[in-house]
Amino acid sequence: MTLPKSPTFRLDGKRALVTGASSGIGLGCAVALAEAGAHVMMTARGTERLEAAANEAASAGLSVEAQVMDVADVEATETALEGQVYDILVNSAGMSRPATAIDTPVEDYDAIMGANVRGAYFISRNVAKGLIEAGRPGSIINISSQMGHVGGIERAVYSASKHAVEGFTKSMAIEWGPHGVRINTLCPTFIRTPLTEATFQRPERLAWIKDKIKLERVGEVEDIMGPTVFLASDASALITGTHLLVDGGWTAG
Repeated sequence: MTLPKSPTFRLDGKRALVTGASSGIGLGCAVALAEAGAHVMMTARGTERLEAAANEAASAGLSVEAQVMDVADVEATETALEGQVYDILVNSAGMSRPATAIDTPVEDYDAIMGANVRGAYFISRNVAKGLIEAGRPGSIINISSQMGHVGGIERAVYSASKHAVEGFTKSMAIEWGPHGVRINTLCPTFIRTPLTEATFQRPERLAWIKDKIKLERVGEVEDIMGPTVFLASDASALITGTHLLVDGGWTAG
């Protein structure tokens, strides 16, 4: 009898691109991929925090570099990616501006949709195009949200944007599967980051969150790192066009 061999979670020799990598979930994803052996291009809109994060990662012995990039600027992003081939994309750049549906300003709607949908769509397309032209397989991971599967208080636009990400990810998977390019979404619950801290400081919102999460704790960045490596690696070689919920049971009911 020949025993089956477990696929590897290692990413040695792979090149990864992580957007929104200067803090929070994006930084966690960049560190996780680099620790698994990938060379990681860390990108974000702001120079100072991005360079500080990249320098700290490099000081820890990780193979990283940094490039300022705003995914909402589709034309500039296409120029920056021209001629580049990445085996892995983690699209973590995005935003949320909580407001009730009635009180949502038009400019907030446009900004959220521009970053979360338009930006994610076109950078996924650009990375996939590079892989297909090079004849290489790859893994694209769009950081979506549990709000891509349910609704939430003061999250109408954000939820709409993440439902859209879930939709185009499925369609892209159908188109790119024959080329060996996988694309999935990773859907966290509320993760404690600098961007979510304001929500956690509101007692009524924190109570709502903890009531919904069956494991009775909020998420931490470390909770996203393992699933990211899984979706990026050969351990998930037959997984495409779907989502991985990291929500502590929020969507279970």
